[in-house]
Amino acid sequence: METIITYKIHEVASYINWVYFFHAWGFKKRFSAVADLHGCDACRASWVNTFPVEERAKATEAIQLFKEAQRMLNTLDNDYKVKCIVRLCHATSHGNDLILDNVRFPLLRQQAKKNDDLPFLCLSDYIAPATIGDALPRYDVANTVGVFASTIDADVEGLFDQDPYNHLLIQTLSDRLVEAATEKMHQFVRKDYWGYAKDEKLEMADLLVENYQGIRPAVGYPSLPDQSVNFLLDKLINFHRIGITLTENGAMKPHASVCGLIFAHPAASYFCVGKIGEDQLVDYARRRDLPIEDMRKFLASNLNF
Repeated sequence: METIITYKIHEVASYINWVYFFHAWGFKKRFSAVADLHGCDACRASWVNTFPVEERAKATEAIQLFKEAQRMLNTLDNDYKVKCIVRLCHATSHGNDLILDNVRFPLLRQQAKKNDDLPFLCLSDYIAPATIGDALPRYDVANTVGVFASTIDADVEGLFDQDPYNHLLIQTLSDRLVEAATEKMHQFVRKDYWGYAKDEKLEMADLLVENYQGIRPAVGYPSLPDQSVNFLLDKLINFHRIGITLTENGAMKPHASVCGLIFAHPAASYFCVGKIGEDQLVDYARRRDLPIEDMRKFLASNLNF
């Protein structure tokens, strides 16, 4: 089961996590609260006065940046869109691998020593083994994995290329819009498309801190650190259909793109694979059917030797 969703800019703007937008501009988290103001001058002045005197100029700067971001969103809304593709795959687990619609998807397991009794996690832990999964209902949380990708219209990246300030504004907003569209898509998947959380009733604040059932680890994040798995995801959902291409190293173009997996298991939580040893590198390369040196390049930041 698969669908492509196209969102207009204004349809996803309310899902933007402004904390990360302001972080990209060098603002600390507290300044992102400007996005929660009603917008009147009195409210803004009152908000600025809540800061220590030495930070009020920075707060005023945050107000101006937010105003300019809003104007840019209105400009983009006329001509550009954000697209998502999501596929629900029949899934089974086999050790540290997932089998997604007959495509083997090798994964990494935590290997670093721990000081407590917590298990060493792998994303395959959230899916039933083949001997159990085959008997489960279609689209059960234990035998289904969502595969997704999201991107903004490629032409957006070339806007204002002769205007450094507005070009950076476009880039940082594009990143946030793609993440916002992914958040909205994930909500749709949970409540309607997959429907494993039909009765979910969450405020936007809950969505932005991921207070919902399941997880959606993206490629490059701590539990899915190998960028080369983009080639496996592309094999499953064909990124080109929403305008994404891959470089020879697996990087996505446009840059404002994201892809990953969706798990629905109630116990699913985010974790960090962390450092791995030579033994796991060799095993992972074997399961990926790729040269060890290629895997060493893709997992350089995770190697513990």
